[in-house]
Amino acid sequence: MTGMMDREAFEAALRQIGAERYHHLHPFQQMLQNGELSREQVQAWALNRYYYQSQIPVKDSHILARLQTTELRREWRQRIIDHDGQEASEEQPAQRGGIEKWIALTDGVGLDRAYVESGAGILPGTRFAVDAYVHFVQERTLLEAIASSLTELFSPNVIGTRVRGMLEHYDFISRETLAYFDKRPVQAKRDSDFALEYCLENARRPEEQEAVLNALRFKCHVLWAQLDALYFAYVAPGLTPPDAWQPGTAEKENPRS
Repeated sequence: MTGMMDREAFEAALRQIGAERYHHLHPFQQMLQNGELSREQVQAWALNRYYYQSQIPVKDSHILARLQTTELRREWRQRIIDHDGQEASEEQPAQRGGIEKWIALTDGVGLDRAYVESGAGILPGTRFAVDAYVHFVQERTLLEAIASSLTELFSPNVIGTRVRGMLEHYDFISRETLAYFDKRPVQAKRDSDFALEYCLENARRPEEQEAVLNALRFKCHVLWAQLDALYFAYVAPGLTPPDAWQPGTAEKENPRS
């Protein structure tokens, strides 16, 4: 970049990153939604993705602590509630969070809940990618931290394709198994609308616009790297590292229950 982009060009550049780099293009993701994975490979995806899900409210808490107004904190706090859930009160019923719903997904594909929650067996590549994301949010500017969430711009349509494909192709998947995705398109649009507006308004110099673009590229790399790790370990060449989950292990005693 050599000059300041206007608002329309800046947003177009952000969306182009998603068109070129979002993980819906990854071969593992394509195989998942096209019914080309075995039950064990779907289990590996669900197990490793849980670590990413579990760390989302952690990274959002780091952002929340840096926001300087009540309005911004209230807006961002909802993301944490979405993932951690909320106990019932006199004003509202209990809200099941995304982490609990993801555990229902790993239950549904037959994995032992305690094993999943322990974090044992996740791939090194998964851990390195997710931890890098949390560290990025901690260490970079607030603008970059918020910009890294802009992958949610691209997720609503992808979620629909993923859910339809998994329901169509896998007899061990049900709508209840995939309940995590029921509200995510609406939540992701709400969150990405806010983050996009924040970035468009607060990137006021060329170097700040470039930092926003790079933050989004980085987040796309985080998501892509997780699928790289899964593909290498469980598809081709299928070299599962020491201590990682092995197909046929850590299953529920009654996987259909």
